[in-house]
Amino acid sequence: MALPSVTHDQRRLLCLNWNELPVLKGALGPGVDIQPLYMDPENGHFAMRAVFGPGVTLPNHFHTGAVHAFTLRGKWYYTQFADQPQTAGMYLYEPGGSIHQFRTPEDNTEPTEAVFVVTGANVNYDEKDEYHSLLDVGWIMMVSGELAKAQGHGKAKYILARGAEFTA
Repeated sequence: MALPSVTHDQRRLLCLNWNELPVLKGALGPGVDIQPLYMDPENGHFAMRAVFGPGVTLPNHFHTGAVHAFTLRGKWYYTQFADQPQTAGMYLYEPGGSIHQFRTPEDNTEPTEAVFVVTGANVNYDEKDEYHSLLDVGWIMMVSGELAKAQGHGKAKYILARGAEFTA
C-alpha cells in the first residue's frame, strides 16, 4: 500500500513549550491561572494547562462534550466524588453530559497543575443551581487575548486550528 496523499502540507511541527509561555493570572477567577495550548473554535475543542491555588472551588458545571484531564502535580477532586481525589500522574476521562464541581483542598501544600483537553463547553451554575455562564473555546480565546495584553505579554500564543475555507 502506498503512502496516502498529503492533505495538510505540514512544514513544521506545531508544538509549544509551556515553560516558555506566559501564565495568564486569574483567568478563571482568583487562584486559577492558565496557559492556552490549542484552540479550535470551528470544532469546539481546546487544550490548556491550568494551575490552581489551595482552596479553589469552581462553579458546578455541565459538560456538553468530553474532557481528558492529566494531573501533573498537587491534588484536586470533584465535590460529588470527594473520595476519589486526583493526584500527580492521574488521567481522568469525563464523559459529555456529566455534572461536577472542581475543588482543591484548603490544605494543599503546593499548587495543583493539570492539562485539560476539552470538547464542547462547560455550562456553569451558581450556588442556587441557576445558570451562571458558559466557558467554551471562544470564551477562552477572548479571555486569553485580553489577559495577555493587560498583563504585558502582548498577543496570546497558542496553536490555532485552521478554519473552513472555500476550495475555489
